[in-house]
Amino acid sequence: MSEAISYKDVKKAAERLRGKTYPTPLMRCDAIDQMTGLNVWFKPECTQKVGAFKYRGAYNRLSAMSDDERARGVVAFSSGNHAQGVARAAKELGMSAIIVMPEDAPKIKIDGVLRDGAEIVFYDRHSQNREKISDEIASRDNRIVVPSFDDPYIIAGQGTTGLEIGFEAKELGIQLDAVITPMGGGGLCAGTGIAIEALCPDTQMYGAEPAGYNDHQLSIRAGRRIAYENPPLTLCDAIMTPIPGELTFPINNRLVDDVFTVTDQECLHAMAVIKTELGIPVEPGGVVGFAAVLNEAFRDTSHRIICVVLSGGNVDPDIMARAEAIGRF
Repeated sequence: MSEAISYKDVKKAAERLRGKTYPTPLMRCDAIDQMTGLNVWFKPECTQKVGAFKYRGAYNRLSAMSDDERARGVVAFSSGNHAQGVARAAKELGMSAIIVMPEDAPKIKIDGVLRDGAEIVFYDRHSQNREKISDEIASRDNRIVVPSFDDPYIIAGQGTTGLEIGFEAKELGIQLDAVITPMGGGGLCAGTGIAIEALCPDTQMYGAEPAGYNDHQLSIRAGRRIAYENPPLTLCDAIMTPIPGELTFPINNRLVDDVFTVTDQECLHAMAVIKTELGIPVEPGGVVGFAAVLNEAFRDTSHRIICVVLSGGNVDPDIMARAEAIGRF
């Protein structure tokens, strides 16, 4: 596949993923519509295999490998959800996988990787470089590195999320004004944007990320890749990527209208609303899109019918308890 990802690539990914992913149906809730004054549809990728959309890209990447490549095995670096996606895909395809994970990764994500039989190499996110560690392992063992977002197959696989949104919106007779996704490396937003552009050309794309980790917001507004500096601590461990991807940024720069930032407190509130009204646990990084919708900055737009991607549900029980203590109001 070339590095210029197209709608055709997303459709090919959907063929590879047929029978492997769970189609996650669009959901809505009267109480949330009343709370926001909007018509909000949710794409609950938090209920996807491994509890996150990341399985889509991981399986698409690994299943596209030749027999010789599969025999070599893979190495990936991730704070958790891509790690679980690669581990599960490797298990299903009979491949060996090593995952480079931060020592402070949530236990629920570490357990998920180990449960699927992958080996974990831990690193200190403050003093060590995960890409360098992964490259060293790949060189030593002749493994193939599977990036978490900056890969054509990964982006196309994540794009099947948007494919499902577009098809189901048409089936339901919904004309979406906007789709909003979380942004870490930008793979989900880029892939989804490619599919939405093809299926719902009048629908606008938005991203959301944690306050202080606003590399996409800075980059898209400037028209060039910018890294954030001196970020604060955040609960959104899944989307702490310091700079937009080389492949994902040109796509998002073309397709994304704007990016909103949210605080940890806003994420906890959004988690509480989703848990109360939809009965679904969503992790902080997975709920940033909805947290943005609850923010006045988004509601000042003219959009009234929107789709929010809930990208992951692998939430630490203590963090979920904090969210529930805040409550929905």
